Amino acid sequence: MSETPGTPPTSLADLSVEELIAFLPQGNGRLNDKMGVQLVEVSAARVVATMPVEGNTQPFGLLHGGASVVLAETLGSIGSAIHAYPAKIAVGVDINATHHRAATSGLVTGVATAIHLGRSSTSYDIVVTDEQDRRVCTSRITCALLDAPKP
Repeated sequence: MSETPGTPPTSLADLSVEELIAFLPQGNGRLNDKMGVQLVEVSAARVVATMPVEGNTQPFGLLHGGASVVLAETLGSIGSAIHAYPAKIAVGVDINATHHRAATSGLVTGVATAIHLGRSSTSYDIVVTDEQDRRVCTSRITCALLDAPKP
């Protein structure tokens, strides 16, 4: 980060994963920490993260569908926030998910790809795959971009 310490960055687009997490008010986020979500790549165009299956399963030992949605919403929201900053903030208004196959162990990887980066909204396709690169879930999120609060 080339900004003066204590001064907010002028853009989030050039921050590393570590710098972005350090900048965010609650870091990685408590839910993401509990679920083991680890950001790998961050930009407005593409966000990538991993999440363990273990600890995120439903009673039958399969990756919980809600865990896949948490991963998808995290990725789309982060990409939206990077795009919107500093004039706007991103808030999720719609998310859907189709669950294609079960995952029972290992890591899943989510890749969010921007499909619309506008002035008032963003949309992302998110694909969650298992360690064999098989599609576990496909999700789409739309975020509204609202004026950022004045400091």
